[in-house]
Amino acid sequence: MSSLSLSSFAESAPVPSTLFGYEVVGRIGEGAGSTIYAVSDRQTGQIYALKHVTRQTEKHIRFIEQLESEFEVGRQVTHPGLRRVIDFKVNRTMLFKVVDAALVMELFDGVTLESEQPRSMSSLLSIFYQTASALRAMHTAGFVHCDLKPNNILYNNRLEVKVIDLGQACRIGTAKQRIQGTPDYIAPEQVKCKPVGPQTDVFNLGASMYWCLTGSKLPTLYTVGKTNENAILADELLQSPADLNPTIPAGLSGFVMECVRSNPAKRPADMSAVMQRLELFYHLLQQRESA
Repeated sequence: MSSLSLSSFAESAPVPSTLFGYEVVGRIGEGAGSTIYAVSDRQTGQIYALKHVTRQTEKHIRFIEQLESEFEVGRQVTHPGLRRVIDFKVNRTMLFKVVDAALVMELFDGVTLESEQPRSMSSLLSIFYQTASALRAMHTAGFVHCDLKPNNILYNNRLEVKVIDLGQACRIGTAKQRIQGTPDYIAPEQVKCKPVGPQTDVFNLGASMYWCLTGSKLPTLYTVGKTNENAILADELLQSPADLNPTIPAGLSGFVMECVRSNPAKRPADMSAVMQRLELFYHLLQQRESA
């Protein structure tokens, strides 16, 4: 999904004048089955982001279901690092068939970590610390994000963070019926359709840190084609971030590898533990960068 940024409007693309009673200001971007617009509330003038899904094929029903799920999860979790959801809208025919749906959300003027990274390693760790804090709030409320990746982390020029796209979020302990997640960041238990928990998000976060620090994607069970229930990807055979980028401190490199261990029980226990370690490395890096 493209970043929800006022600066990223694609005005050349045709846009509807209104959607679900909101005035459309411009198109922000497109994702799997959806288009995101900046819209204005006619009564208040407030600007929001509106994610719109039109039912064109049966596959779009799943996208609409994810949109509604994102709203249901989002309204149950409040945190500065999570994009606030405002409303869920749906159009139906007289026979109650869904035509299209929309999720109205807070508009955040920022970029994704996938599209642009901060200049310093300490700034990157600050972004991941805030991300971990937002995920901890989800876990406290009983939910797992299940699709944390650089493209779902927005930040602005003040290094304020918003974790986005809760469409695959679910209750802690859920075992999904099919593989869901992004191949380069997916945890082994997601590939095997095992119950997910906070340590699933720890893996997704670790895989995201791995890519941001090295520019290389972490091999996962999905990307190496080992999707059967008994598949194993030996942790010790993976290259560490320091192997790929010698400027990365050994302690930070080792921590990232702890986060992406195949066995969830061997990862950091929760996001509080992740935050403690990130804070330590942040201060160490700040000292090194200012020396």
